Amino acid sequence: METALIILIVLLGLIVIAQAVRVFELTSSIKGDASKETEITDKDNQTQGFLLLIWLIIMLGSFVWMMFSYDKVLLQGASSLHGEKIDNLMTISMGLIIVAFLITQPLLFGFAYRFRGNKNRKAVYMEHNNRLEFIWTIIPAVILAGLIIYGLATWTDIMNPAMVSKDNGKDPLVVEIYAKQFGWTARYAGEDNHLGYANVRNIGGTNVLGLDIDDEHSFDDVIANELHLPVDREVILHFRSQDVIHSAFLPHFRVQMNVVPGTKTNFRFTPTVTTEEMRATEKIKEQTARINDIRRNKGEDPYEFDYLLLCNKICGSAHYNMQMKVKVVSAEEYAKWYSEQKSFAESL
Repeated sequence: METALIILIVLLGLIVIAQAVRVFELTSSIKGDASKETEITDKDNQTQGFLLLIWLIIMLGSFVWMMFSYDKVLLQGASSLHGEKIDNLMTISMGLIIVAFLITQPLLFGFAYRFRGNKNRKAVYMEHNNRLEFIWTIIPAVILAGLIIYGLATWTDIMNPAMVSKDNGKDPLVVEIYAKQFGWTARYAGEDNHLGYANVRNIGGTNVLGLDIDDEHSFDDVIANELHLPVDREVILHFRSQDVIHSAFLPHFRVQMNVVPGTKTNFRFTPTVTTEEMRATEKIKEQTARINDIRRNKGEDPYEFDYLLLCNKICGSAHYNMQMKVKVVSAEEYAKWYSEQKSFAESL
């Protein structure tokens, strides 16, 4: 409500200013000296030109400050086998954008200053220049085409099983991620590593995911509220939604996939850094310390880093709270945790 009032006040203020300017113009016109009041002099042009240069310096300085200041809150390096490819694509894309920004903005403001209005200078009329048209059309087109081709090749590699798995002699771990407003549930494929059939029409009682009790593959499936993954083992995540479109987002693993009602999607990746190893990195230690300083001042409990599964699609009023902890552990720790879980048959 407070935000809406602030917006309303700002809009009313703009309307008042616009009306005041209009009244001033009408008054000047009645007095017959409108031409003098609105005349733009060389001094005005000089002043505006210098202001443009000052703004250019402020803008570029702010950009450099922002790059160094915000680096400390950016994500740590990728924790998955394919994540390096994603990071490389992001680095190249951002590099091109920054280079274009650093070239075009000084040119834009520089030309505005260099060719500011002057009574002693006459503008040159130029109808067309084929060379300039060719340069500023072909060069961006070639760069964008190269970037798109590289992006498609990167996506093809990521979706290719041979590119995202390690040859450790183990079958991929099959897990279903089930979404509903506003939470996630994980279902492991069990000892047979085959997910049983499920349908929302079967939901009822303790059968919260709608598993088919007539499907023999369902009985050894394991349902969990946290996602535990063994390090260096390929994981195939199958996604299913009960209600609306969600978007499963595992930022540290560079994984994102839409979760769509009535259809199934999937993504495969190999985690390469355990939760404990990530907590021990300097960047995570620094970020954790800053977060805990804020929480301490608010009287809140201390924070400890965990990988998270988030929803990256605005799916309703509690969208912000739709998250699930993801723990990447050693093969031994995973086996111990898994042995403590109940199968679907045991939970009936």
